[in-house]
Amino acid sequence: MKLELKNSLSVKLLRVVLLSALIVGMVLSCAQIVFDAYKTNRAVASDAQRILDMFRDPSTQAVYSLDREMGMQVIEGLFQDDAVRMASIGHPRETMLAEKTRPLQKSDSRWLTDLILGKERTFTTQLVGRGPYSEYYGDLSITLDTATYGQSFIVNSGIIFISGMLRALAMGLVLYLVYHWLLTKPLSRIIEHLTEINPDRPSEHKIPQLKGHERNELGLWINTANQLLESIERNTHLRHEAENSLLRMAQYDFLTGLPNRQQLQQQLDKILVDAGRLQRRVAVLCVGLDDFKGINEQFSYQTGDQLLLALADRLRAHSGRLGALARLGGDQFALVQADIEQPYEAAELAQSILDDLEAQFALDDQKIRLRATIGITLFPEDGDSTEKLLQKAEQTMTLAKARSRNRYQFYIASVDSEMRRRRELEKDLREALAREQFTLVYQPQISYRDLRVVGIEALIRWHHPEHGLVPPDLFIPLAEQNGTIIAIGEWVLDQACKQLREWHDQGFADLRMAVNLSTVQLHHAELPRVVNNLLQMYRLPPRSLELEVTETGLMEDITTAAQHLLSLRRSGALIAIDDFGTGYSSLSYLKSLPLDKIKIDKSFVQDLLDDEDDATIVRAIIQLGKSLGMQVIAEGVETVEQEAYIIAEGCHEGQGYYYSKPLPARELGVYLKQAERSKVSII
Repeated sequence: MKLELKNSLSVKLLRVVLLSALIVGMVLSCAQIVFDAYKTNRAVASDAQRILDMFRDPSTQAVYSLDREMGMQVIEGLFQDDAVRMASIGHPRETMLAEKTRPLQKSDSRWLTDLILGKERTFTTQLVGRGPYSEYYGDLSITLDTATYGQSFIVNSGIIFISGMLRALAMGLVLYLVYHWLLTKPLSRIIEHLTEINPDRPSEHKIPQLKGHERNELGLWINTANQLLESIERNTHLRHEAENSLLRMAQYDFLTGLPNRQQLQQQLDKILVDAGRLQRRVAVLCVGLDDFKGINEQFSYQTGDQLLLALADRLRAHSGRLGALARLGGDQFALVQADIEQPYEAAELAQSILDDLEAQFALDDQKIRLRATIGITLFPEDGDSTEKLLQKAEQTMTLAKARSRNRYQFYIASVDSEMRRRRELEKDLREALAREQFTLVYQPQISYRDLRVVGIEALIRWHHPEHGLVPPDLFIPLAEQNGTIIAIGEWVLDQACKQLREWHDQGFADLRMAVNLSTVQLHHAELPRVVNNLLQMYRLPPRSLELEVTETGLMEDITTAAQHLLSLRRSGALIAIDDFGTGYSSLSYLKSLPLDKIKIDKSFVQDLLDDEDDATIVRAIIQLGKSLGMQVIAEGVETVEQEAYIIAEGCHEGQGYYYSKPLPARELGVYLKQAERSKVSII
């Protein structure tokens, strides 16, 4: 930026210096002129006294001798001086001996000099004789015209004024040049260097030190300015780093370093625009870990964070096939597969991710296996916006988890309606117990030693006023999520124990009741107290209540589960492991758990005659139970052939439609009486 000349400091300084010099010169000149006027007045008086002294003696002699001619001669002598306008000799009370007058001199400056010196000035001296008597004879008077003195005064005043102003201007110019050389010029050089400074990197170009000014104020200013420029660049660098850090925190996940949901949405917006222009498909995969909460509780949250970091690295290994990868939060990740032709490409990617998770994670000498469920949506079939695709992918993943885990599922049109139905059911579930919408049905368990009914499994049913009978595998997970499972589970235990008391009173004293526990109930600290109170309240003998827990529920936190099972056994209940063989636990854990019974899952029993693998699993479970001293019961027995097989393998008990479907309490009471009479429990 170029500085205009009229705005420059040098021009302003020159104006101020010259104006100040003129004012000072004028004041000093005027003071000197006043002093000169004073001196001129003194000169008039001095000249008058000199003239009087010169003509006193002749005048005294003329007045003494009354010699008029001599007096006129003296007067004429006085008038030889141009300044004398009037002169007289004589006694003031008598006629003058001699006198003469002439007019005032004409002068152009009289109008001014008369104001300063006056038009004329009169001076008188007494004429006195010599001693010893010193007799007074009269006066010698003269009047001086000031015009002559005024002209001289005017000339001198002009010279004084002009010379004073010139001296002042010369001094002002000298001061200006000195100031310009010492300050203005160095400042101009500093400004030139300042204009060369890069605002983004201010410390790259330092202001050079001015020669001769190293130790004065300018030198100090330059040093301070250079330090300030360095500080500005340093602070600017720190501010940029802070801004970048804040931007990264706003757009990236702090733990894994992956883009967060906000950044993913921006990336996916661009991908969808390109895909729409090129008419290509885009797949959005929402990856949710199965039971990551249980891992945090079993190990530690620090271990959980390390697992998330390791998982992020494994997901990055697929970056060559991805358009975007992000962490949505918690244990959920999102992957975007751009520019695909067929949906199977997304399925292949999802399966490869699930296969990668088969390899265990080794952390601090611990080997941990993660499992995940993946929801997949496709552009443009399932949605044409980022928000819709992400929302539906998360919904699909959530729904897939509720049905079965460790798999992937594509979004289908019924997902929205099913998710809405789930939300409605969850809302209604909170009031179902108070509205008495739950009932229990009972299924008998047969002992193969004497073919008698030795146990009853209580099964809960929900009769929804609008949707009819809601299956337990749908509403139990909802109850676990919203926390109502605790109250529902206590109601089931109470109703089952109450019904068992009635059957004992009817003569079936050896009958036991089996009740399923959810994973949430198993980890509830008040459960042993509740069980103990119910057994005492309904006067049920020890080991008449059998609590069934699932294998997957036990394996979520094996140590805590073992402690809770011990507390339940001390309260007088039997412990059975339900759906055995469907989990992913190690069989060695069974040794550390206080279990009384193993229940073979019906999925193995149903196909054991046709599937050699299922038959092998059934045989292995029965042998395992025997070796551990546990009772083994098979559920899902539907044919005589299945019964014959498991009896031949040494199974202790059976349960299934071959004996009876789940019945209400009244109908099962009739069944018990018939079975007691015939000793056979086949209907």
